[in-house]
Amino acid sequence: MSLSQDALIGRIQSGPKSAGLIFNRPASRWDDAVAVGMDEAELLLYRSNLLGSDLSVTNFGGGNTSAKVAGVDPLTGETVEVLWVKGSGGDLGSMKADGFATLYLDRVRGLERLYRGRAHEDEMVGLLPHCTFGLNPRPASIDTPLHAFIPYKHVDHLHPDSVVALAATIESEALTQEIYKGEVGWIGWQRPGFDLGLRIGEAVRAHPHWRGLVLEGHGLFCWGDTARDCYDTSIALIGIATDAINARAQAVTPAIPEQGVVLKAITALRTELSRSTLKVCEIISGADLQAFLSSPALLLEAAKGAACPDHFLRTKPWPLILDPEPLQGEGAGDYLKGAVEAYRDRYRAYHTRCRHPDSPALRDPDPVVVLIRDTCALAFAPDRTAARIAGEYVRNAANVVRGAVALGHYQALAEQEMFDIEYWALEEAKLKRQPKPGPFVGQVAYITGAAGGIGRAVAEQILAGGGCVMLTDIDEVRLETVRADLMRSHRADLIRTFVNDVADEAAVRASFDACVLAFGGIDILVANAGIASAAAISETTLDLWQANFRVLAEGYFLPSREAFRLMKPLGGAIVFVASKNALAASANTAAYSAAKAAELQLARVLALEGAPHGIRVNVVNPDAVLQGSSIWTGEWRQQRAAAYNLKDDELEEFYRLRSLLKRSVLPQDVAEAVVFLAGAGAAKSTGNILNVDAGNAAAFTR
Repeated sequence: MSLSQDALIGRIQSGPKSAGLIFNRPASRWDDAVAVGMDEAELLLYRSNLLGSDLSVTNFGGGNTSAKVAGVDPLTGETVEVLWVKGSGGDLGSMKADGFATLYLDRVRGLERLYRGRAHEDEMVGLLPHCTFGLNPRPASIDTPLHAFIPYKHVDHLHPDSVVALAATIESEALTQEIYKGEVGWIGWQRPGFDLGLRIGEAVRAHPHWRGLVLEGHGLFCWGDTARDCYDTSIALIGIATDAINARAQAVTPAIPEQGVVLKAITALRTELSRSTLKVCEIISGADLQAFLSSPALLLEAAKGAACPDHFLRTKPWPLILDPEPLQGEGAGDYLKGAVEAYRDRYRAYHTRCRHPDSPALRDPDPVVVLIRDTCALAFAPDRTAARIAGEYVRNAANVVRGAVALGHYQALAEQEMFDIEYWALEEAKLKRQPKPGPFVGQVAYITGAAGGIGRAVAEQILAGGGCVMLTDIDEVRLETVRADLMRSHRADLIRTFVNDVADEAAVRASFDACVLAFGGIDILVANAGIASAAAISETTLDLWQANFRVLAEGYFLPSREAFRLMKPLGGAIVFVASKNALAASANTAAYSAAKAAELQLARVLALEGAPHGIRVNVVNPDAVLQGSSIWTGEWRQQRAAAYNLKDDELEEFYRLRSLLKRSVLPQDVAEAVVFLAGAGAAKSTGNILNVDAGNAAAFTR
């Protein structure tokens, strides 16, 4: 959708003026009419999707579910018990059947004979593949033993904010007894693994009246003899914790930040946190979060560290917390640099104190999460999706702190425990298995004229490389069509749109503000908006002349100026989509050709000014790109056809035959040139002109 200025402000302001209620009470979404006729594996998937689609039940990517299902051994033909359990990675809300690992249950339980104690936990993970049933390639997670030893057919392990808040209090054990009236057990903190699975199984067998189990600093286990029983128990126990917290929560009046302060903070932080690797930003907003940010006492609690492994694996062990006032004064830069460097020092010292002889090397010491009192919460990461997910966990973490303080006293995980999970060899192996990032990951491209064929083709290639795109155009209907089409094949969180006139100074500035709020900044500007006209000089009106210069000169100058202001600290790439006419004039195109020549000269000046700041400026000159072009659908096509005494439908073939290579030029051809000049392959190129015209001798640059 297109972002209006009001909508932008709404992203960083709270809704209601006070927020006492912290958690939404989950409601059952089970539908017997849907579940009827499903087998056990299908019911497991149905239950998992229901649980994962409700953020009051579990966080994104968090939790796991299982079912012990009868299966036919393909080797013996005998019926055996198979453990279906969510595999490593994935998200309950969106997973499919292939997201489950399948293991012979007796073999998993039989691993107890080989278990050599907690000092050898990791080797048990290496044995799980030997228990695989049916040659299933989905790897089993470290939580598999936690499901295997519970003597019930169906098991849910979830991380609802309300229960994690309960688990993150100093009084967690006593509160669990009080709130659940003895029907839910409690086990003190222990890192997930084989030993914890044995402990949980033993405790559940010893207390057959338990309906569930709270793991300190972690989450909730529930079980049942049927999928429906298990699901209902999970929803009920989460609801009880939710009610207990909401009954004790204190109303807080959230502060409403100024958009200018937020913009300034995002820009400065992205600059400081992208010195080695470009990062994108996610703003986290909402009344509850704003209430959290408006409480210095709660921010101090958050500074102690994370309460749950799922949180800090996405967000680092603790956030960077800033005051808004120093960010607005003359010394804002020094204050910010000092705060970030202090965070880096703290993180390096944490690694030094806690590391083991075989621990992985220090990772990026920059903060992932930044909390600015009374203002906003921000998440920074090299990958857009990682930033968005970290932002979701910021909300979870804030809820947990508020809930824990409402119930008792908040307690973060011990520093050594956090380190041992963050730098766990198994987590390191996960990181190494991640695919190589695309060439534009962490970069933000702002594209004018994005509703046309060339703009859309450029967006396609940037998105395919993992980049973020801000698509702008004056044609709202066509822009919305392009956005919808792109979202069918690319992640929605990479795409934003803004309807504006490139020659309207206020609108251009608002669109760049929108880009900062959406992604954190800008690294690539593709100036592509255009119009065209044809008229003999004697018939060229002042209005026609000014219309061409308004779009093709002012419409390139204004976005370039805004881009320069944002790019200066980190560098960037600007690519002008000009025209063959910038170099080779055509009769009866005085206004168009002159304006295109102005574009070219502007690019040369910008290349000179941008070089000291690492800003590269280059030009692509296409010719006769008829497909997908809004310019070629109106009078311009008729005028050019008339100039050559042709019919409209003969024009494209005429241009093809006119070229030296006798080939048509398509939007994708121009986009490839644009993306090359914007990318790392042209890192040492600036002030250049790349013709994409299938060959036109008059337009040769030399």
